[in-house]
Amino acid sequence: MRVAIYCRVSTEDQNNESQENLCKEYCLRCKYDVFGIYKDVISGTKDSRPSFNQLMDDMRKFKFDAIMVTKLDRMGRSLQHLIGIVDEISKKGFHFIAVTQNIDTTTSAGRLQFQMLGAFAEFERNLISERTKESRKGKVNWGKRGKDKKAREKRGVKRKVNFVLGDTTDK
Repeated sequence: MRVAIYCRVSTEDQNNESQENLCKEYCLRCKYDVFGIYKDVISGTKDSRPSFNQLMDDMRKFKFDAIMVTKLDRMGRSLQHLIGIVDEISKKGFHFIAVTQNIDTTTSAGRLQFQMLGAFAEFERNLISERTKESRKGKVNWGKRGKDKKAREKRGVKRKVNFVLGDTTDK
C-alpha cells in the first residue's frame, strides 16, 4: 500500500521531524511504501494549508492508497472540518491512519473512535482559545499586549503607564 504522510506544526519554533519519523517507522513495520511527505507550518484551525491542499489534490488523482498522520489534531481541530476530510477520504476508497491513536476508518469502531477523538480535539482547541483571551484581558490593564510587550499607542502617541498609581501619561 502506498501511503502519503501529512505532518503539521503550528509555529516556526516547532519541528515536525518527530511526526515524520513516527509515521516512517509505522510504514516500515507494516511494509507500506511512502509515496510522499507533506509538511505545513500553520495553525490547524486554517481550512486552507498549502501542503495539505496539495495532499488532497494528489488524493483526488489517486496517487496513493492511504493518508497517515500521527494524531487527528494534525489534520485540524474542528470536528466539522475533520469529519468532512475523512468523509471525502473514505468516499473515494482511501484509508485514513492516525498512528498514535490506532484509528482505521475502514471499520465501524474506527469511525466511532475518530468522531470521539475529533470532539476532544475541538474541545482542547476551544480551551486554549478561552485561556488566551483571558490572558489578553489581564494584560490590557498593564498597558502591554502580545509577545513584544511594547507599550500601547493611542492615536499615534505612545503612552507610558505608571504602575504604582495605575494612571497613564502621554510622552
